[in-house]
Amino acid sequence: MSRPLRKPLAAGLGALTLAASLSACGASSADPDAKEITVYSADGLKSEKGDGFYDKVFKDFQKKTGIKVNYVESGSGAAVQRLARERANTKADVVVTLPPFIQQADGKGLLAVYRPKGSDQVATADKDPNGKWTSVVNNYFCFVYNTKELKKAPATWADLAAGRFRDKLQYSTPGVAGDGTAVLIKAMHDLGGQGPAMKFLGKLQANNVGPSSSTGQLAPKTDKGELLVANGDVQMNYANMKSMPHQGIFFPAAKPGGKPTTFALPYAAGLVKNAPHTANAKKFLDYLLSADVQKEVSSVGGGFTARKDIKATDANATALAKIMNGVEIFQPDWNDVDKNLDIYVNAWKTATGS
Repeated sequence: MSRPLRKPLAAGLGALTLAASLSACGASSADPDAKEITVYSADGLKSEKGDGFYDKVFKDFQKKTGIKVNYVESGSGAAVQRLARERANTKADVVVTLPPFIQQADGKGLLAVYRPKGSDQVATADKDPNGKWTSVVNNYFCFVYNTKELKKAPATWADLAAGRFRDKLQYSTPGVAGDGTAVLIKAMHDLGGQGPAMKFLGKLQANNVGPSSSTGQLAPKTDKGELLVANGDVQMNYANMKSMPHQGIFFPAAKPGGKPTTFALPYAAGLVKNAPHTANAKKFLDYLLSADVQKEVSSVGGGFTARKDIKATDANATALAKIMNGVEIFQPDWNDVDKNLDIYVNAWKTATGS
């Protein structure tokens, strides 16, 4: 199975890791008839080894259609910021990012209406009612711990504040990384709202190593024991397990004896407004949601299919179901998160001194 490894961003929020097929400036041909598209995507689905979900999808799509995929990888927030900066001269055709950043892209007027073939099989909660975006790979927020150094995972949020984790705990930056923003969402849900969550995260800061613009760089550190605990998501961390065998997935509960909780954090795709290659982009979105590709989300990518009519039975799907067994899944109010994201992030900065 593929082992996608999320790569850290270079210094600065807007910095991006580009595939070799793109020039340093990230521009693609403006020729609408060119047999190519440019995809801006959150990290996690492409492997440095070339055997990840995106690696197979891009290769198979080009073979099927003759359309080459130029790939630009970043944190979720950075992808949307770049789209906004390029509004007057749009470079990207498709954006794939995590909530609440896909909603943010829509709110900024960066997405066009397109309902890909197969989107009727995506759950209502996992797509925009106005047709601006749809989930293409389902996923869930999680934490990881070093299984070599710790006999068992921390059971609760309070356990994470223990002295043993001083300078051994790290989570990606809220407002920049999708999984980092997810830390705030889960904490507010579990701990009783913004006030209690920020108070706790202020206390937790004594253990936090510091900011990280992308979540992917934390998994290798956890596997090596440089960190004992980090945030992540199930797809990425499960996909890394064979190459990083000393990490385990867990979901801290609100209090002792409580149920572990999480929420869906899907990779959502949208057609970029004024995309240079709109027709090609629509073909790509159709392909991503096709039954054959969705069957490979678990077997190749270590994730969860976005389509309700696909029942994966491969070994990875079975293992993923076991990981999620007994975990309570809640539904965030994404409209609220999108509307108040700056408030929550600023409250976090104040609480933590970041």
